[in-house]
Amino acid sequence: MMAKAHARYIRISPRKIRLIMDEIRGKRVEDALNILSFMPKKGAKILKKLIESAVANAENQNMDVDQLRITRIYADEGPMLKRWRPRALGRATMIRKRTSHLTVILEEIK
Repeated sequence: MMAKAHARYIRISPRKIRLIMDEIRGKRVEDALNILSFMPKKGAKILKKLIESAVANAENQNMDVDQLRITRIYADEGPMLKRWRPRALGRATMIRKRTSHLTVILEEIK
């Protein structure tokens, strides 16, 4: 049995959030939430909320919450917001404000 949770169009770059995901991949849910609550990064708060949502989905499917483990967690690229910044000699450069689509999959380990 598995439980999923998705978060789409999150305003953080996938590269930044993948660094946090690497820290909690494969861990038990309780340990992962503990790590995220003390991590001083913006993405940690987002991931904590997403994992709590996946745990709620697991409870809805009558799964044992104490036996849940993060089996897959990944970040895909979402659409970019494109902005322009003036530069020297009348030129302009593009600023890409990246977004992410996040997915967490929990499975019951016996």
